Amino acid sequence: MNRLLTIAAAISLLPVAALAEGDAAKGEKAFNKCVACHVVQNAAGETLAGKAAKTGPNLFNVVGKAAGSVEGFKYGSGLEKAKEMGLIWDEANFVAYLNNPTGFLREFTGDKGVRGNMSFQIKKEDEAKDLYAFLTSLNPAE
Repeated sequence: MNRLLTIAAAISLLPVAALAEGDAAKGEKAFNKCVACHVVQNAAGETLAGKAAKTGPNLFNVVGKAAGSVEGFKYGSGLEKAKEMGLIWDEANFVAYLNNPTGFLREFTGDKGVRGNMSFQIKKEDEAKDLYAFLTSLNPAE
């Protein structure tokens, strides 16, 4: 019994991002749907995924971070309001946002008038989880 508790305690100390439920390999394929607007480019300027798209923000290190935190990117008012309210891109929030950006922002902020600027939606929950796992795999080791 003590060994089981030790294992459970050790798992609880892992970063939240490491517990992504999706399949990173499938997420890498699914990211092809995102490259028209997004890139994953690290601080050294290396492109890890996507192309030179700038319609949407760079998604490098987005997992587990505050929403709307990419320097120099102009976010819409709905995401800015969610940021002010403390939105963090954990798996549940990320998946719900991808499923319905405007609906998610309205629910999160409680403001039925806000809109999301992202018009594309990932309807399948598993695919959104795969994307989250893929982005998690690109996060730098901490």
